This record gives sequence, C-alpha cells and structure tokens, in this order.
Amino acid sequence: MASLTTKFFDYGREETDYLTNADEALGAAIKRMGKVERVVIPDLFTALVHAIVAQLISAKAVRTIWDRMLNRFGEISPLHLAAQTADSIQSCGITMKKALCIQRIAQTVASGVFLLDELKELPDAEVIKKLTALDGVGRWTAEMLLIHALERRDVVSWGDIAIRRGMMKLYGLPTITKEQFEKYRHSYSPYGSVASIYLWELSFE
Repeated sequence: MASLTTKFFDYGREETDYLTNADEALGAAIKRMGKVERVVIPDLFTALVHAIVAQLISAKAVRTIWDRMLNRFGEISPLHLAAQTADSIQSCGITMKKALCIQRIAQTVASGVFLLDELKELPDAEVIKKLTALDGVGRWTAEMLLIHALERRDVVSWGDIAIRRGMMKLYGLPTITKEQFEKYRHSYSPYGSVASIYLWELSFE
C-alpha cells in the first residue's frame, strides 16, 4: 500500500564530509560506523501517526505497536483511521490519550480541515507551528516528522532523549546542558539531521 512505503533518509558524501570537517569527534564516529541508514516514511499522515505512537516509549515498544496497527488496520490512512473507534486504536497497545489524538487528527485530515501536503512547501519553523497546533502534537513529534517524512536537512531535537544520550557518549559528558547542546547543533548545521542519524545510532551502542 502506498501509505506504508518506506525508504532510507537520502544523504551521502557531501553531508558526511562536511560533518567530519566540522566536528572531529563526530567525524571519527562516522568513519568508524560507515553509512548509517535511517528509515523514513514519505507519506505524511502515516509518519505523523508513527511519531505519535513513538512519544515517550522505547523503539522496541514502537515496533511492536506499529506491527499490531498494520495487522489490524492494514492501511494507515486518514479515512481508514477516522472510521475506527478510539478503543480499537487503543487496543493495539497505546494509551487512550494517544488513541483519541490519532482518531481526532485522522478526522481532521480526512475532512480536509488540515492539509498535510501543504507542509511540504513550508520552512521548518512553519511546519512545527502548524503541526503543534494539532491536539497531542508537541515540538518533538513535529521534529520527527521533519526528519522521518519530509527529510529536512538540519534538525537536531533537544526533546529527543536518545539524541542527547548520543551527544553525551560522543563527547564523554556525564550530562548535557541546553547551551552545550545548542553549540553542537550549530556546528552540525546545515546537516544536523544527518548528525542526528549518527547520534541515534551512538545512543544505542
């Protein structure tokens, strides 16, 4: 089904060479790890539902719940999910709060009140502004959509625990302040999303 199509985040030597020159520690990690692939979901609605499911739970739990949703609903589309009850969505293993959020967003998109495709033409800050106006969507969820659907190039999410953990590992820090995080984030620009891909991988090593 079209809505379940995935691909890898598109990047190459230009991005990794830039990051290697910009940050010695990250460059050493890139050289050691080789190319790290990151799955993206080009369909915006599917990616948004996936990001909501992923809020505040482990990657393993996300995979389990996502598989259940695919098996139960088949198609993760606005019309299809708008027709489901919140109980049915919740029974895949998510909280009722998330289930209601997914159901409401599906109805909002299916009715044409919120046009997800318009996000493709907007700058990152505007995408975040529009998405966070939806009930249950915070900045982290919006930033995940920027990376995992829109493939925007320069996103490093302070709200992502794994990214912060990856930074701490990379630089040998026992903790990390917002100021330290911002310094590193600026050094990765304009390819912060590729840095994020490596930081995620580092956090689970």
